[in-house]
Formats: sequence, C-alpha cells, structure tokens
Amino acid sequence: MARIIPPLGGEKESLLAALERHRDAIMWKLDGLDDEQLRRKVVPSGLSPIGLMKHLGSVEYGWFCATFGRPHEPLSFDIDDEDADLRVAADESCDDVIAFYERARTAANDAVADIDLDATGTAWFGDEVSMRWVMIHMLEELARHAGHMDIMRELIDGKIGDHDR
Repeated sequence: MARIIPPLGGEKESLLAALERHRDAIMWKLDGLDDEQLRRKVVPSGLSPIGLMKHLGSVEYGWFCATFGRPHEPLSFDIDDEDADLRVAADESCDDVIAFYERARTAANDAVADIDLDATGTAWFGDEVSMRWVMIHMLEELARHAGHMDIMRELIDGKIGDHDR
C-alpha cells in the first residue's frame, strides 16, 4: 500500500510524507529485478535503473547533507562529466548502490528532522537555499525520476504502477 500524505498534516510532515511516497515507489520499481535487468540501458540516453539509483543517492546526500554542512559519503559528481553520477561501473555491485541510496535516504531524513524549514544552507552552485526549498526541489526531482523508473520498469518486464496492489 502506498503512503498517504496526511490530509491535515503540518508542512514539514506533509513534505516528508510526499518525499517518502516517491522514494518508496522508486524502490518498489527495483524489487524483483536481477543484476542484468538493473544494469540494462533501456532508453537511448543509456540510463539504467541502477544508474538512476546511484544518481538519486548522490542528490539526496548532496541536497540534504552537503548543502547544510552535514557529513555524507563521497559523491560521484564530476564537473567535467555531468552524467558521472548516472553510471555504475562494472566493479560496483547493484546491492552496494542500493545500500548507498538507502543510507542517503536515512541521512536526508535525519537532516529534515534536525533542521528547521526556514534554516538555510549553501547549494552546490553557491546560492543560499532553505530546507523548505530543498524539500520542494527534491520532491520535484523524485517525482520526475519516479516517472523515469516507471518507464524503465515497464520496458524491462511490463510491470506498471507505483506500488503493489
């Protein structure tokens, strides 16, 4: 069953529930795929489900942790290669990439719990941003990529939807 956004929830609670709903849907899209399917480049750009997970782990850590000066794991961004965080090397296991994402998700939720919505940090491009802005931005990011994951999963094995029915 998909998470429900609390109809009368507070702002932070509602934003976090919306983030978690998309995160859950994305994780569900990986369920049952084997290593070959996770690595399969199913669209002309070369994107794979596991590559998208690597990207999402990096942006969760980047926006929620790096922006607010919180500890995080090394990120795979490369100024000279804007798609570096979307590629998974042959020596990176799918399980390790998924575990990286799960750690990033936990760290992001810890940051949300600890930081007020009006508190500010410095984005990677130098602008000051609030936690509220980061949560809204990440909601957009996750929704967009959940759609990508929907398409990739349907192309791999025909499975559709955003949660087990």
